[in-house]
Amino acid sequence: MLEWIHPSLVLIVGALLLPFLEGRSRQIWQVALPGFVLLIILGLEPGQYGQLTLGTLELMPGRVDKLSLVFAYVFGLILVIGNIYALHVTDWIQHVAAMVYAAGALGVVFAGDLVTLYVFWELMVISSVWLIWQRQSGVSYQAGMRYLLVHAFGGMLLLAGLLAHYQSTGSIAFEAFEPEGWAFYLILVAFLINAAVPPLHAWLTDAYPEATVTGTVFLSALTTKTAVYTLVRGFPGTELLIWLGVVMALWGVVYAVLANDIRRLLAYHIVSQVGYMVAGVGMGTTLALSGTAAHAFTHILYKALLLMGAGAVLHMTGRSKLTELGGLYRWMPITFLLYMVGGLSISAFPLFSGFVSKTMIVEAAAVDYRAWVYLLLTMASAGTFLHTGLKLPYFTFLGKDSGLRPKEAPRNMLVAMGIAAAFCFLIGVFPGALYAILPNAVDYHAYTAGHLLKEMQLLLFTGLGFFLLLKHVGGEAKISVDTDWFYRRLGPLVVTRVRDAVVATDRAARREFLSAFHRAREAAIHARTSGRLAQSWPTGSMALWTALVLAAMVVFGVL
Repeated sequence: MLEWIHPSLVLIVGALLLPFLEGRSRQIWQVALPGFVLLIILGLEPGQYGQLTLGTLELMPGRVDKLSLVFAYVFGLILVIGNIYALHVTDWIQHVAAMVYAAGALGVVFAGDLVTLYVFWELMVISSVWLIWQRQSGVSYQAGMRYLLVHAFGGMLLLAGLLAHYQSTGSIAFEAFEPEGWAFYLILVAFLINAAVPPLHAWLTDAYPEATVTGTVFLSALTTKTAVYTLVRGFPGTELLIWLGVVMALWGVVYAVLANDIRRLLAYHIVSQVGYMVAGVGMGTTLALSGTAAHAFTHILYKALLLMGAGAVLHMTGRSKLTELGGLYRWMPITFLLYMVGGLSISAFPLFSGFVSKTMIVEAAAVDYRAWVYLLLTMASAGTFLHTGLKLPYFTFLGKDSGLRPKEAPRNMLVAMGIAAAFCFLIGVFPGALYAILPNAVDYHAYTAGHLLKEMQLLLFTGLGFFLLLKHVGGEAKISVDTDWFYRRLGPLVVTRVRDAVVATDRAARREFLSAFHRAREAAIHARTSGRLAQSWPTGSMALWTALVLAAMVVFGVL
């Protein structure tokens, strides 16, 4: 009997059958395969599996512990939910890409060495970009190319850091890094790119809204959360991450104010929510790290639910801008209700999943006497409720009637959203089940009078402010400039200018060379036709040059 079957290998091999299946058989396999992989993950026991020797390198593709398992559980779960959501899609390329992408993410969380980590890291990049390109529009192709280039750059940094780490330590084990040398910073920046930490975040908000409706669900769940896992594993307690996380939490909220596209608004809130996790990694306490793992788990579920709701709206109406939507609750009531479960979860509303995970990180800042971190993360939480829990649902489903009369979303979409919503609610009501699978024992109770009072005050005053400022918080048909402008607009402009300068210099040099060549050629022709080269030299000149040559040979010791 095999001791170890890598879930990634099962997914990749199983995904290769999808192009040959059609209709109902394809749909059955599309759910059965991730379901089987989830069962494999649920059956894994902590340990080290599949050790290999490659030259002088000791590879460990299967390191299973509580930290890797908590991420693997939710990756397997979202793979099942996402595939149910995508059952109506007949494009097999998307399905294969999603399976291989998830295989890469699972490979990362089970990687016990840096070489294995790098291989699966790159597999994620190569497979995930197809979920953007398969929308098959000019904008999605360009966004996908930028996504690919940014992550290729991150991959190069990771490879350089891996080599530097091996050179300095002689080890490729993936453990917590010592904060010294180039390797530490190269690997850290590579992980921060995938975590979408500002100013390295714009690839996310640039690409995710342009992906396919079903592809965005997988994108929101895997890339940033594998990065969070690697930060927890490699950089716990790195103080810099605290403030980077706080900036992320606020940055995403501020830009969500400016967003008019519902999927771009949610993409900015991915940046904001991952900010809580990055800050938790930076604090590095047991409570903060447990909160980070818990929030990654809940975030994958409620963010997927939110994007599935937004995707259902886009799928049924063909529109995704707040200024073009409104009044859809009459025609898509189930989608609206399920979306609201996600909205209340991300807003940390009591009885929903975000409340039991986000408050762990905020509480960790409080007990660690980090007052500013506590206040700023609390402020970001209010902004999240303002935009995701109030602004988006109000201007999409409620508010002014846009005149759109769509049908309710397809049944498979609603089933997938219903499963995700059920988990969001159950985790919120019974948080003990989530706390039990966290890497460390949790001595934390979300439902204390203090937590409830603080959170309800925050939510109620935020809600009051929203309705008082209702005329000023709606979407506007404008483009907000983010850091992606530098490589989306400024970058091509600089490259074009440099290219033009190089071409002009090359032409001038070649013109000057040809001009000099023609002048030399004319001089040679003139000398030949004038007969000067054919003239005999005077005897006196010959004697003089002979004397000079002999003198030089004597001086330099030739004779």
